[in-house]
Formats: sequence, structure tokens, C-alpha cells
Amino acid sequence: MRTNTTWVLTVLKIVVWILFVGICIEAGGFIANSFFALAAPSIVTRLWQQADLTDLFHYDRGYFFVMTLILGIVTTMKAWLFYLIIKTLYNKKLTLSQPFNEAVRRFILTSACIALFTGLFSLWGVEYSEWLIKRNVKMPDAQALSLGGADVWIFMSVILFVIAHIFKKGIALQTENDLTV
Repeated sequence: MRTNTTWVLTVLKIVVWILFVGICIEAGGFIANSFFALAAPSIVTRLWQQADLTDLFHYDRGYFFVMTLILGIVTTMKAWLFYLIIKTLYNKKLTLSQPFNEAVRRFILTSACIALFTGLFSLWGVEYSEWLIKRNVKMPDAQALSLGGADVWIFMSVILFVIAHIFKKGIALQTENDLTV
């Protein structure tokens, strides 16, 4: 059992690190592209292109800035969530013998808040993109903008809030059991 758990945690660490690095690259790409697009538009074609927002840039630089700001916020929040997972996996406060502790509950609560705001910003980005499409601006779809799945993020946050509440009750029961023995 212990060997199996150790193996699973090792695989999880590797997967989370790969996802974290990928999301950091994506977030850095959005932020760098938006900075260079506003500061030196002539070199944007030579930068990494996740989503083509050229039409939006030519339509209005203010709208372009708002869209890239939303994209940067969403990808940065995703990277922050994976950073918290990595930090929790390497932190020795995660013990399987006593899983109900305040550090894990705080991690779940923080993850729920990050997931909620990621979902809300994704939803706002999708709505903003649809509003721009109605103004005849050619925009990539929500998946290409990494804004798809806003409802999934919000649903995940609700589930994490419930789990955090269950952990709060578990901590109280575990503390009560520790005091009676």
C-alpha cells in the first residue's frame, strides 16, 4: 500500500510539474505578446502566437489590451493553482495518517477561490469575445483563447468549497478524538 501511494504521488508530481511549466509558458506568451503589441507592434509577428488577435489589434488597441489582460489573468491564475498543488505535494504538512489538518483545508479553500475567479474571468472573456464578434471583429474561438470551460471551473470551485467544509468538520472530529484518547 505504501509503495503504491508513493508511486502515485511521484507520478502526480511529474504530471503537475509538466502542466505547471506549460501553463507558465502560455501565461508568459500572452503577457509578453500584449506588452510588445502595445510597445512595439512591428515585432509582434515574430513572437509566439497562441491566438491570432491581429484583427482586434487593428480594430482598437484598448479592446486588444482588455482581451489580452483577461487572457493573462486566466492563464496566470491557472499557473498559480498548479503552483499551489506543487507546493502542497512537496510540503511535509500533507500526511496520509492524519489527512484532516488546517494546512490541507487552507489549500483546498484557496484552490476553490482560484478556481472560482478563473471561471468568472473565463466567462467574462468569452462574453467579451462574443460582444466583439457582434461588432464584426474576427476573433478566435474560446478554446483557442484558452477561455473555454468557464462553467467547469465554477463547478469545480463549488465542489472544492464543499470539500473544504467537510475538512473543517473532519478537523474538529479529529481534534476531539485526539483529546479523548
